[in-house]
Amino acid sequence: MMEKTNSNEIPKDPQRLAVLARIDEYERKGWFSKDVEDDPPTIPLEPEKTDYLCRKFSNKILRIAVYAIARHFIHKIIKNKQMIIKEVNGLENFIKVRKSGLIMTCNHFNAFDNFAVYHVIEKVLPHRKMYKVIREGNYTSFPGMYGLFFRHCDTLPLSSKFSTMKLFIKSMDILLRRGEKVLVYAEQGMWWNYRKPRPLTSGAFKFAVDSNVPVLPFFITMSDSDIIGGDGFPIQEYSIHILEPIYPDPKLSEKENIEMMREKNYQMWKDVYEKTYGIPLEYLK
Repeated sequence: MMEKTNSNEIPKDPQRLAVLARIDEYERKGWFSKDVEDDPPTIPLEPEKTDYLCRKFSNKILRIAVYAIARHFIHKIIKNKQMIIKEVNGLENFIKVRKSGLIMTCNHFNAFDNFAVYHVIEKVLPHRKMYKVIREGNYTSFPGMYGLFFRHCDTLPLSSKFSTMKLFIKSMDILLRRGEKVLVYAEQGMWWNYRKPRPLTSGAFKFAVDSNVPVLPFFITMSDSDIIGGDGFPIQEYSIHILEPIYPDPKLSEKENIEMMREKNYQMWKDVYEKTYGIPLEYLK
């Protein structure tokens, strides 16, 4: 278990400091969907390298094994206080739509934030399955245990290849119409420990409109714990807010629905941010 540590004893990681400086720069420039991390080069994902619906027997076996490893990993980092979930608000909002296909959105600020989402809904999640849309390079280029997670824990990798993206879109529709739950980071790139909601891209809402399923917004707020991580920064305590589902309106066109749902999701996140932190949402100029 991690112990309380004086922050002066651990120097702040220079790579983290560089990312935080980049976040400030990108916020000022309005580059909200741009990735601030130094990610490894991406290997293009070819269509024959995908199995979005996990139809291959070998992938079914790997899925069972890797999910077991992932659950053990989540429980370990929670026990060791590397991830701290302080409270969960609104679980009933997930329960009332759990029989439907569902797009879930969440602010993206940590490599483990999808673990936090999965952990809080796992016991009421049908078949304990939650799909995640991920970046191409995480699927094709990531080594080791995390690479296994990215490839065999119900992930849906994007691709720079048009032919692969056709398979992605077809598979997304099949999954949603059969009732699966899909987590989409509508902000796109991960901004480490960034507390503000960012303007949202349209993809998550297009998936929902095209498959006629609701969007369920999650928003995670944070506070500093008294535990300092190995990077010299306080481990964050998470409050996970599960908000009211947003449904497509049959009276609206596809374009109008996408915009309506996108704007409503952002406004709901903004309201939680302002209520939790007690300050208006303002971006650097």
